[in-house]
Amino acid sequence: MKYDIAIIGGSLGGVQAAISAAKQNKKVYLCEETDWIGGQLTSQAVPPDEHPWIEEFGATKRYLDFRKSVRDYYRSIPEFKDEVRQKECFCPGNSWVSRVAHEPKVAFQLFEDEIAEYLQDGRLTLEYFTVAVDSVVENDTIKSVTVKNLQTKEEKSIEAEYFLDATDCGDLLPIVGAEYRTGAESKELTGELHAPEVGDPYDMQPITWVAALELNPDGDYKLEKPEKYDYFASLGVPYDNNLLFSWWMADAHTQKKTFLPMFDGEYEGKPLGLWSYRRVIDTANYTDGRKEVTLLNWPQNDFALGNVFEDKDAKENLELSRQQTLCSIYWLQNEAPRVDGGKGYAVKLRPDIMGTEDGLAKAAYIRESRRIVAKKTICEQDVSKRNNDLPPKLVDSVGVGHYAIDIHMTTKSHSFLYDATYPFEIPLSSMIPVRMKNLLPACKNIGSTHLTSGCYRLHPVEWNVGEVAGYAAAYCIDHKVTFEELLTSELKTFQDELEREGVQLHWDFSKMSV
Repeated sequence: MKYDIAIIGGSLGGVQAAISAAKQNKKVYLCEETDWIGGQLTSQAVPPDEHPWIEEFGATKRYLDFRKSVRDYYRSIPEFKDEVRQKECFCPGNSWVSRVAHEPKVAFQLFEDEIAEYLQDGRLTLEYFTVAVDSVVENDTIKSVTVKNLQTKEEKSIEAEYFLDATDCGDLLPIVGAEYRTGAESKELTGELHAPEVGDPYDMQPITWVAALELNPDGDYKLEKPEKYDYFASLGVPYDNNLLFSWWMADAHTQKKTFLPMFDGEYEGKPLGLWSYRRVIDTANYTDGRKEVTLLNWPQNDFALGNVFEDKDAKENLELSRQQTLCSIYWLQNEAPRVDGGKGYAVKLRPDIMGTEDGLAKAAYIRESRRIVAKKTICEQDVSKRNNDLPPKLVDSVGVGHYAIDIHMTTKSHSFLYDATYPFEIPLSSMIPVRMKNLLPACKNIGSTHLTSGCYRLHPVEWNVGEVAGYAAAYCIDHKVTFEELLTSELKTFQDELEREGVQLHWDFSKMSV
């Protein structure tokens, strides 16, 4: 099959790339490994991590409109309280990680609604349960990619003028022979303050297999003891003498431990608890007394024992991460200490929230991807508050973002970091491979480092990258230009087009306190 643009991976960035390309009247192919598009927001079940200015600016218009659509969905629920419905800004789950924490199935439905017209008129072809397995590349140009349906095992060749890797692990990069990096780069390579002296391509951020949990004291919903429970329950953590399954966790500010209990305000001096951290249904927002639901993405189920790509045990590690999550739920139900001196909490899995049979997400949350070797590599010193009075205004900016450099405990060195950054920009040069002529990243696989991927991996930034990648491929087709020309002679014209489409290119620091 022949297309203008083929997008491998229906991640959050992949969906946006497909919409951008279809809006430009391109014939687009999109494939996704699961049966839900939307990646970290849907199939991986991670509520959006955002910056303080997100209600007004600091993301693409399409992202800001999506947030409004989420709230409109909840306003349409008859049992949603009027006093909440009438607010311009509210958080459906009243979480403290996100201003718009919501159920994964809601985001999936909104994405399906948005692409419906493109599927109907033929501009977009979408295939679920499909992955890339092979390619034909000539003279640094991808001619075709072979995709395989995981259910039928059928394979077919997809031809396109441009190919976008929108997988969460950067799976297309090795298949097409593109240059890429993984894990932690050395200080010599990047000059980064927090880079190790000796790099390790296998020292990556942990994955997390998220689960949906309901607080429900009205029945006994305890899991059978998972096979690996004794193993995970015996694991210690490297920063103190506590066990993995406890209310003590790493404090990246002090490099020591901190106490974070189950519920808000249970302990003096601890106003926040883990339950409300990623809560997506709050009883207080409804008139029918529906039970609260949170998404379990906590330190207790971060899987730091191995990697799920570039690792001979990748499949086993993926299954182990599922086991760790089930074990953490068993601990929560049976062994977790309560403030009253008892043990265990009345929680149950909610499969309907996830669109799965067991209540776990359809896919693991991937924090760190393979990353292209790009014309420009974004390094720690480009964004860190330690290095700048304000971050530089980039000539080739194609978007903005903001989040701390957030490195969860890694799989080899077990290091972790949370370090302040300034609001940053996304350089187009970080999206252009050093050699390949028709390949673009559209997810977490831009030219960042192990460290900066920790702040460029968040929802609004991945969305921005994907949205721009779709526009960039369409622009190159329409104007018959190369990536090099897009970066130079065509840059201003392309940026003007992005701004017309609602992509914010620069921060206005006069509106902000940084």
